[in-house]
Amino acid sequence: MESQGARQKILQKIKQALKDPVPVPFPDQVADTPTFIPTEKEMAIEFAQKFTELLGKFVYCADEQELIAQLNALIIAKGWNKIYSKETDWLSTLRPFQFDPVTTDDLAECDAAITLCAHLVARTGTIVLSSKDASGRTASVYAPIHICIAYADQLVYDIADSLVEFKNNPAGFPSMISFATGPSRTADIEKTLVVGVHGPKEVYCFLIDNTPV
Repeated sequence: MESQGARQKILQKIKQALKDPVPVPFPDQVADTPTFIPTEKEMAIEFAQKFTELLGKFVYCADEQELIAQLNALIIAKGWNKIYSKETDWLSTLRPFQFDPVTTDDLAECDAAITLCAHLVARTGTIVLSSKDASGRTASVYAPIHICIAYADQLVYDIADSLVEFKNNPAGFPSMISFATGPSRTADIEKTLVVGVHGPKEVYCFLIDNTPV
C-alpha cells in the first residue's frame, strides 16, 4: 500500500508539472544558429569516414545495379543462407536486377537483416531509423548482422537536421526514432571494449548515389 501511495504522489507531481510548464530560464541564450558547422567535405565522404572509424563497413554504389552486384557478392562471400527483411516494397523494385536471396521470416535465426533508414548523419556516422520504416527498430537491434540501404539524398549533416526533417514531414514525428552509430559495443567489463554484445556485431551501410547529374 505504501508503494502505491508513493507512486500516486509521483504521478500527481508529473501531471502538475505538465500543466504548468517551466519557462526557458535564459530566453536570450537560446541559439538560433547551428552548433556544428558543416565542413568543406562532401557529406557522403564525411559520413563514410566517421562510420568506418566506428567499425562500420561502408559501401558506395553508383546505382541500384551496382548495389545488387555488391550485395550478392557479400552474401556469397559470407555464406549467408537466411536473409531477413521487412522491406518488401523496396525489394520488389530490385527484381529486374536479379536480386533474389534466400529469405526467412525468423529474425532470431537469420544470418543478416536488410533495412532501409530515415537519414544518415554525416557528422557522427549515425544511421537514423524510425517506427515509420517497414523494419522499425527490431531488425537493426536483434539481427547478428545489420545491412542498411540508404540514398545520397537522405544524408544530413547533424542530428538536429534529421529532427528538422522529421518535423517538416507532413506525416509528423514517428512514435520512435533510433540512432545507430556503428556495431553495438560496451566497455563495462574491466573497461575492455567488446563489440557485438547486445546488438549486431557488424553493420554495413550501402549508399546509393541518386544525386541529379
